[in-house]
Amino acid sequence: MAANVGDSAPGFSLKNTDLQDVSLADYAGKNVVLLFVPLAFTGVCTQELCDISAGINAYDDLGAQVLGISVDSPFSLKAWAEKEGITIPLLSDFNKEVSKDYGVLYEDFIGFKGVSKRSAFVISKNGEILFAWSSED
Repeated sequence: MAANVGDSAPGFSLKNTDLQDVSLADYAGKNVVLLFVPLAFTGVCTQELCDISAGINAYDDLGAQVLGISVDSPFSLKAWAEKEGITIPLLSDFNKEVSKDYGVLYEDFIGFKGVSKRSAFVISKNGEILFAWSSED
C-alpha cells in the first residue's frame, strides 16, 4: 500500500549513521522531506544527495528537514556520507519496513530483492503527505 498525498505519513524509527534511533515523530511541528534512494555508492544516488547537501540552505529557509533513507546498513551509509560529503542525515531501512510502508520497495531491481525506489515525500508540520513521487525505473 502506497503512501499518497493527503494521507497521514507513516511513522517510523530508523538507525542513523551513528546508530542512534531517529523517528519521524522527532520532527513533529516541522516540515520533512523524505528522500528514498536505491543504493549507496551509486552514481545517481550520490549526485542526488550531494546536490541536496550543497543546496541545503534552501530547505532550511523553508523550515524543512531533509532525511535520506536507504536499505543499506548504517555502516555503509556512514562511509558513503564521509567519502562523498553528504551532510543530510542518512537513515538505514535495512529491514525494509519503512520502504514497504511508503509503498516504494521494488520486488526486483536488476536482480536484487527489496531495494527502495528513488522517491520523495514532503510531509507537513502536522504529519500530512503534501507531495509524493516515486520512480518506476
